[in-house]
Amino acid sequence: MTDPNAIQPSALDQLPDRDPEETAEWQASLDAVTKAAGPHRAAYLMRRTLERAEGNGIALPKLLETDYVNTIPTAAEPSAPGDEEMERKITAWNRWNAAAMVTRGSKYGVGGHIATFASAAWLYETGFNHFFRGKEADGSGDQLYIQGHASPGIYARAFLDGRLTEHHLDNFRRESAGNGLPSYPHPRRLPWLWEFPTVSMGLGPLSAIYQARFNRYLTSRNIKDVSNSHVWAFLGDGEMDEPESTAALALASREGLDNLTFVINCNLQRLDGPVRANFKIVQELEAQFRGAGWNVIKSLWGSAWDELFQLDTTGALVRRLREVPDAQVQTYQTRDAAYIRQDFFGADPALVEMAKLLSDDKIFECFHLSRGGHEARKVYAAYKAAVEFKGAPTVILAQTVKGHTLGEGFASKNANHQMKKLTVDEFKTMRDLLELPIKDSDFVDGVVPYGHPGTDSPEVRYLQERRAALGGPAPARRTHALAPLPAPAEKTFTSFDKGSGSQNIATTMAFVRLIKDLVRDKESGRRWVPIVPDEARTFGMESLFPSLGIYSPKGQTYEPVDRDQLMYYKEAKDGQILNEGITEAGSMADFIAASTAYSTHGEAMIPFYIFYSMFGWQRTADQMWQLGDQLGRGFLVGATAGRTTLTGEGLQHADGHSPVIAATNPAAMTYDPAFAYEVAAIVKDGLRRMYGEAAPGEDQNVFYYLTVYNEPMPQPAKPAGLGIDEGIVKGLYRFNTVESAGLNVSAASAPRIQLLGSGTAIHWALEAQRLLAEEWGVAADVWSATSWSELRRDALEADAALLRGEERVPFVRQALQGAEGPVLAVSDYMRQVPDQIAQWVEQDYSSLGADGFGLSDTREAARRHFGVDAQSIVVAALAQLARRGELKASAVKEAREKYGL
Repeated sequence: MTDPNAIQPSALDQLPDRDPEETAEWQASLDAVTKAAGPHRAAYLMRRTLERAEGNGIALPKLLETDYVNTIPTAAEPSAPGDEEMERKITAWNRWNAAAMVTRGSKYGVGGHIATFASAAWLYETGFNHFFRGKEADGSGDQLYIQGHASPGIYARAFLDGRLTEHHLDNFRRESAGNGLPSYPHPRRLPWLWEFPTVSMGLGPLSAIYQARFNRYLTSRNIKDVSNSHVWAFLGDGEMDEPESTAALALASREGLDNLTFVINCNLQRLDGPVRANFKIVQELEAQFRGAGWNVIKSLWGSAWDELFQLDTTGALVRRLREVPDAQVQTYQTRDAAYIRQDFFGADPALVEMAKLLSDDKIFECFHLSRGGHEARKVYAAYKAAVEFKGAPTVILAQTVKGHTLGEGFASKNANHQMKKLTVDEFKTMRDLLELPIKDSDFVDGVVPYGHPGTDSPEVRYLQERRAALGGPAPARRTHALAPLPAPAEKTFTSFDKGSGSQNIATTMAFVRLIKDLVRDKESGRRWVPIVPDEARTFGMESLFPSLGIYSPKGQTYEPVDRDQLMYYKEAKDGQILNEGITEAGSMADFIAASTAYSTHGEAMIPFYIFYSMFGWQRTADQMWQLGDQLGRGFLVGATAGRTTLTGEGLQHADGHSPVIAATNPAAMTYDPAFAYEVAAIVKDGLRRMYGEAAPGEDQNVFYYLTVYNEPMPQPAKPAGLGIDEGIVKGLYRFNTVESAGLNVSAASAPRIQLLGSGTAIHWALEAQRLLAEEWGVAADVWSATSWSELRRDALEADAALLRGEERVPFVRQALQGAEGPVLAVSDYMRQVPDQIAQWVEQDYSSLGADGFGLSDTREAARRHFGVDAQSIVVAALAQLARRGELKASAVKEAREKYGL
């Protein structure tokens, strides 16, 4: 058994020692320091030696943690430009109005958060005054991902600079009143201000990384030079527990995204208590980011601590700061100097002696007020170092106090995230602390007043001058007056109208073929952004590799193994494909960045993201809501769709539900096309609506979700007749009748039924049509339901119009008007999908679907299991007709026995 205390061999033992004597001297020196000065001194020397080695570019493992002190020493801090006193006044007004806004709104019970901005005020104000570039220079500026709970502070600043009024502030979280303000950053609700929705925690940091990466992509592909744009993501230390928050750290460092800075507000508190009660979140995050290859800057202590560190000649203070857990730091924030003397300084004799040199006021100032994130000079130094650092992204870990300046009742209290208001007395105390010229008489009937120094005051002039120098107001979203993209050649779409003849083609392959033609278009081809999470070959996209190239900031530094093949694996600095590896979340973040480039950068890009359908809405639906909020445009393509088409893969791989989830998103135009010509017609209309000439009243800020299948089937020719294209886009058209299908029904008065199918299910419906005619004497017409949810959307709009006194007939009712017999709908999804339209169908309506868990088997066996195959459709149709008295009930039993159901 191995002795755990024995010295274990290291990787260095595998290498020959060219000078064992020298090695022994170094080791002996370390032993001597340890013996003479103690292990703390030895550790200090080792850390400094490793830092020097790292600074000199010597290949050694990175030092993952540094001491619990500021990365930038006070002596190395640059002088901040501007007027610090003026900036203090501006920040004070913003602190006041943020708290006043939430408190005034509390009487309506709408909630709000006060403590987050109180802790982060200087983190934002320093950026707004000196770093964040506006859009008035090049149309792009910097991209700001604002922490959602800090939104009141951003509104307060917009109020100060004249972009918002008191009326706006009084309607915080009351949007239906008119001129209201959304609770958090929601571009769809306040599109002139907010660019990025961030309050679904974890999505902000993930999206910021991919936005910074997409900026590089645009520049590398010569779409637009956005190399001056910097992405700033403001995050909470508690938010970093979300897996999405750290999911792409390695990508950011691997691609050297020095156009990206994370600012993590380390107030040591999450929603209900300490982030790391028994540990230290700053140290944990430092190790995590350093290990991922990021540049880490810690801004932990304010200038009041300078005296303490100068007195720390033994290192006892630094050691104590490293060992005190976060929850105890919070406790110090709420206790008096006597307690801190005993608990903090009393832990080490050297600290006891140090404390004798400190007054109670000094201890109070250090432990209650002085944090690196609360001082403009400290924050400025960190930001300047971040934007000047090259070769890697930077994270700034800024320590603050949650509820800072809100009074002893707020600061560092576990419950302060849920505390929505201050009392009048607390506001007066805050006023005195912030030195604001607000009189007691301004509090009318106990209502806290908003504060404003005047539109022509020095504060407002200074604020506006600083923003003008930096390129205009921020945050700000711009809707650029972009010319519609020219429509691709008509033959690109009509080439699918003739069908595939005897060749079997899956709709996935039809979509890929369409894209191959679209990316060749001289006008718009370069604007397509193909996105795939490492499944391109599964979807038949490998032919795009050599022609478009896979984007890589390093190009191709190796000789590909398949270099001799026609469809070899090609990477390029200007590659068009974003092949993200196995990350649906990262691919969606790519899609969001590309789909909003029309606003962020004034460049219309056409992303399509193709993925296994069950890993889309099932796994990343939250990001699809983020996409809708951010007003993104593009094509999401759920491939290998349906519960029964992906043979043998089993329960979690069987998508029977994505159209249900997609239907919940108002921005998602959800289609389940059956045939290649339908895919072409839908994509054509999507390009027109999102990037071309949208019809009057048509919202361009939508995205399309298409489900496509990997089951090769004969692709029929597009039926002749009027209204087919309209029906495809609106969601329903008659594909054939029993007569046009050439099927004979013996009796002229044969029972008739309407079969509605979507996606791959239409093939079962067509087979059921044949069986019904040939074996049961029933006439069935077959309809292609390209979009159940669009039919429902239209019907809901018709209902809303009726409430306004307008007569409007839903399209589904118009389409089925006069169709004889009952309606039977079927899809490869749960019945809830086709049942979306049930209440607007005038005929008797029933449905079949693949409800329940998926299973591993052949397509045929799975369809029989769920009761959606052709024979099951026949039995269901006969049963529906029998209930109407149009067939004998015995026919249903006979059919069931005949087909073995």
